[in-house]
Amino acid sequence: MYYERQALKFECTGCGQCCTGRGDYYVETSPAEQRRIQKFLGISWRWFRRRYMHRYDDGVESLAWDRGQRQCVFLDSEYRCRIYRVRPAQCRTYPFWPEVVDQQKTWKTEAKRCEGIGRGGVVPVERIRKLLKQQRSSG
Repeated sequence: MYYERQALKFECTGCGQCCTGRGDYYVETSPAEQRRIQKFLGISWRWFRRRYMHRYDDGVESLAWDRGQRQCVFLDSEYRCRIYRVRPAQCRTYPFWPEVVDQQKTWKTEAKRCEGIGRGGVVPVERIRKLLKQQRSSG
C-alpha cells in the first residue's frame, strides 16, 4: 500500500467536493447510521427514509442524491455538511479508502478533486490503518 511507503498529508477544508458526484457515486449507510442521522435531524423515521434515503435494486441503502445538483442531499447552499457530527463512516474516513491510498496514482488523482490532500500535517500510518478498518467494517 502506498500509504505505508509515503507520508500522506491531509486536512479537511470543508469544501464539499467529496460530497459532489460523478458516475454512480453513493454513500452506503448502515441502519445504525441512519438512526443517528434521523435522531440528529429530529424528524420521524418515515419522513427520514422517504426524504433522505435511497434503496438500490441489490438492497444497498444510501443517502439520497440530489440528481439535479449532483450532490449529497445534506450539503447546504455553501457546500457544508448539515449532518457533519453524525455523518456516515464512509464520509468520516474519506480520503482514506483502500482504492484511494493503495497507489500513488490513485492518491494523486484524488488530490485533483480534494484540496485537503497534501495540506496539514502528516497523518500517522496507524491512524490511516484505523480509518481503513472503520471503512471495511462499515461497508
